[in-house]
Amino acid sequence: MIKLPVLPLRDVVVYPKMILPLFVGREKSVGSVRLSVDEYGERIFLVAQKDPRIEEPSKKDLYQVGTIANVVQTVNMADGSMKILVEGVRRGILKDFIETGAYYIGSVEEVEESGYQGDEEVEVLARSLLVTFEEYIKETRNLPMDVVKSVQRIENPSELADVIASNLPLSSEVHQSLLETVDVKERMERLLDILEKEMEESRKRGARREEKRTAPFIGKLKEFHREHSGSSGKEREFSARNEFEELEEKIKKKGMPKEVEEKALEELRKLSMMPPMSAEATVVRNYIDWLISLPWRERTKDRLDLDRAKKILDEDHYGLEKVKERILEFIAVQKLVDKTKGPILCFVGPPGVGKTSLAKSIARALGRKFVRVSLGGVRDEAEIRGHRRTYVGALPGRIIQGMRRAGVINPLFLLDEIDKLGHDFRGDPASALLEVLDPEQNFAFSDHYLEVDYDLSNVLFITTANTLYTIPPALLDRLEVIRIPGYTEEEKVEIAKQYLIPKEMRASGLNEDMVRFTRGSIVKVIREYTKEAGVRNLQREIGNICRKVARRIVEKGEGTKMVVSTRLVERFLGPPRYKDQEFGKVDEIGVAQGLAWTETGGEVLAIETAVMKGKGELIITGKLGDVMQESAKAAVSYVRTRASYFNIPEDFYKKFDIHIHVPEGAIPKDGPSAGITMAVSILSALARIPVRKEVAMTGEITLRGKVLPIGGLKEKILAAYRAGIKKVIIPKGNVKDLKDIPKKILKQIEVVPVEHMDEVIREALLLEGFTPRFDLAKYQSLTMWNQ
Repeated sequence: MIKLPVLPLRDVVVYPKMILPLFVGREKSVGSVRLSVDEYGERIFLVAQKDPRIEEPSKKDLYQVGTIANVVQTVNMADGSMKILVEGVRRGILKDFIETGAYYIGSVEEVEESGYQGDEEVEVLARSLLVTFEEYIKETRNLPMDVVKSVQRIENPSELADVIASNLPLSSEVHQSLLETVDVKERMERLLDILEKEMEESRKRGARREEKRTAPFIGKLKEFHREHSGSSGKEREFSARNEFEELEEKIKKKGMPKEVEEKALEELRKLSMMPPMSAEATVVRNYIDWLISLPWRERTKDRLDLDRAKKILDEDHYGLEKVKERILEFIAVQKLVDKTKGPILCFVGPPGVGKTSLAKSIARALGRKFVRVSLGGVRDEAEIRGHRRTYVGALPGRIIQGMRRAGVINPLFLLDEIDKLGHDFRGDPASALLEVLDPEQNFAFSDHYLEVDYDLSNVLFITTANTLYTIPPALLDRLEVIRIPGYTEEEKVEIAKQYLIPKEMRASGLNEDMVRFTRGSIVKVIREYTKEAGVRNLQREIGNICRKVARRIVEKGEGTKMVVSTRLVERFLGPPRYKDQEFGKVDEIGVAQGLAWTETGGEVLAIETAVMKGKGELIITGKLGDVMQESAKAAVSYVRTRASYFNIPEDFYKKFDIHIHVPEGAIPKDGPSAGITMAVSILSALARIPVRKEVAMTGEITLRGKVLPIGGLKEKILAAYRAGIKKVIIPKGNVKDLKDIPKKILKQIEVVPVEHMDEVIREALLLEGFTPRFDLAKYQSLTMWNQ
């Protein structure tokens, strides 16, 4: 039994696997759709009314059997109604129905259909149903023959029966009866009878359709509007002439570009000559509505006050000085230049660092409307460019839909998770975004549905991503990348005090007179209950504490005041999850600490090497990617060049197996920056020299021992700082990146820039007490090794 929002339908029955556009006009029905999208993962229960004339249905007015469905798309209409696209999933039985003031909700039992796997009788019925359906289409010509081809590809007998039934022009009562027939055999037998009767009466039905087409135009238009009237269900008095004159007046007043206005008027002329009940008339009318509802010249005035913008950005976000400086530069340029080609900013950073909320703050600072579109998981190019109007249920792409929601031509448009775009046989959405984001092209953006150019040059586009390597180079070239790395502990404390705690206290009905957090309690939550670069989990844990405090206050009565201490934190949140990191505890042989960058921020990884007698096999485990495996092979080759200096047999690679492992083997790892760490780990294991416990390192290695620069240095230094590492070895080519790291952290961590692997060994290995086969003084000066 599941609880779902309920959408009562009039004269419509939706089958499983059926995709159908619906007009939703009644206020509570609109509320049910919004509840489905906001709180139930876009799931909704569709059930038909017994009497379509009832405006406020109760449980007795609804059939019991309906369809659990997904809301695929929603479009808000100007009169408060909605147009939605739904996809049926499976049958359900309405067990309980609750009518609130704003929506309908009910308890639904999911229907398990009768078994039919391997049933010979079912297979025979399915083949017979396909043949009869093809004959029906040829006889009646109600449907195009292409429908047969699509139906022939369906293997599931139940789905086959439902799809065929959904294509038949039957009464809603017959459709409901078929929906209630759970047994597949019985449903197919009933469909065979229906198809045969329909073929017998095809001539009569053809005559009735012809009669409808020749009926007086105005009478049919009245009927159309009576059936599709607003939420009140009352019939509006109008004439066809007034209807078209009203549309023509709206088109001319909208201020569309000349070619767009001509296109709209041409479509209006087509609409005036079509039967109002035809499917084509509905498509044309929707198209005209889209052209009228889009903003063509409406705009908001930018608020180019630098002081006000700086104040808003500081109010909403702590730190992020580089980002704020870039936004203030943009506002200053806008103030001096009438119209500039807007930059396309790309905020790159781990989850929870405030990328999306920062875009909202920028919109507030500029006084622009804010529109957000999530691109995560989008694989169809039509999601960006829209569907052509020849497709059933066609809609414009997400960009045009966003512009319609904004209602102005110059909103701030956030394209969230641009790094998670996919592509398959349906096209490449990333390529479609090139036209959207290119200032040289987007003044004439072409959406497949609109079929006219739309100007996006006034839009301020901002994109977000967790990583850059999955963004195609051509798309990345159009973006101005601004990195937002993780926060330091001090920054997290200030963010918690200034933003998170007040927000969660308000959400729990608390105020400063009821509860106070000590600084020690905040630090304890950060250190021992969260392990992240951002502050999302920190906010979650603070919210958890606030809810428990609220319960205590309610139990003890008004006037109770609580102080959240470190002891109380542990009582509320349980034992610490990340207490006492294991890094830097003991000098170990064969274990080196590497610094890695992931989509969730910096990480410290222990790279382990074990040496065993064998046949010279190199074993690499820990779910390492191709690049990391190549780094391991390069590290082994480098160690071979230095074997004699460390009393290592020069033929060790023939007589010993080397096993390199990176713990947390279930997590994929890749990248070249672990090269020097692997080399230190391998050399330590072979020479039996411990690695210094307080050292971590990052850098790419070459066969000659050169140490090359890497990316994500700030995130890696922050990870080392969180783990208590005292010394970090970095490539000399990354020294320029140290300016982005807080000075307070650099005072607590010794950063050692290196150019060659020999320098890494001097800093990382515990050489005291080791007797090498060379002059240690010469080794330390590197003169001999670098010859």
